[in-house]
Amino acid sequence: MLDILIIGGGPIGLACGLAAQKAGLSFVIVEKGCLVNSLYNYPSTMTFFSTSEKLEIGGVPFVTVHNKPTRNDALEYYRRVALSNNLPLNLFEEVTNVKSENGIYTITTSKATYQAKRVILSTGFYDIAVNLDIPGEELPKVKHYYQDPHFYTLQKVVVVGSSNSAIDVALETYRKGAEVTLVIRGAEVSNRVKYWVRPDIINRIKEGSIKAHFNSNLDAVREREVDIKTPEGIITIPNDYVMAMTGYKPNFNFLKKLGIILSEDKFVPQYNPETMETNLPGLYLAGVVCGGLDTHLWFIENSRIHADMIINDIITKD
Repeated sequence: MLDILIIGGGPIGLACGLAAQKAGLSFVIVEKGCLVNSLYNYPSTMTFFSTSEKLEIGGVPFVTVHNKPTRNDALEYYRRVALSNNLPLNLFEEVTNVKSENGIYTITTSKATYQAKRVILSTGFYDIAVNLDIPGEELPKVKHYYQDPHFYTLQKVVVVGSSNSAIDVALETYRKGAEVTLVIRGAEVSNRVKYWVRPDIINRIKEGSIKAHFNSNLDAVREREVDIKTPEGIITIPNDYVMAMTGYKPNFNFLKKLGIILSEDKFVPQYNPETMETNLPGLYLAGVVCGGLDTHLWFIENSRIHADMIINDIITKD
């Protein structure tokens, strides 16, 4: 019988493990992919907005020569944290069901069955893309995830979105020789774009290096062209690839299956903001999964405190 079963081996799941370890509690971290799976699937060229100090967990220093750490810096840091602390990690093991009976949770996975007094759900939001729901979205040329710009050299690329991921894709593919067209729903590039990147994209648009359609939506995708709905009407342009950087969302169906109550508007799960405990006694949330559709509200920097909040609540109740 475990004290805690932690679902999710990302930075916040690891932080919960470190806090549990420090408190002398027995636990296992179960992750359906590789260690810090979401970070691994980030673009290879990604640079964090936060400084390394704000990405630290468990009081372990994050040392890097870069002012802003890169994806590779983060992978190295979290791997060393996990291995040096001998955290019990079961990777490539997906949780399929969680049931509570007489105050004990039974957790079924693709490989085993566990029993635990408490469960911490730290599953993030990067696994399910927000769809465009337009004709042709199912075509292989439409991508919701992006790894490296070299692939798009000499290709006609449409990028949908105006936040950090979309702008990074637009700039990086343009600099590798792609012909880039941005499709932006609003009237301007998002103010949430990294402060050192936003002037760059605005200048590239102004000089015409990157085309941009504001107050517009991608309307349809075909093998060699796309339709864009603009304020002036539908326009059709040649196209090789569509990068639909429209965001991601938590697995709401899984949360509902567990019995967690979600708000009707933005599917925000019900939890106590002081303890992170959900409407299900002994089941806690940690990290960006707390935000529902507002995934931009929570990130490593401001949700790493959830680990201590949860463990302190568990210790108090025990």
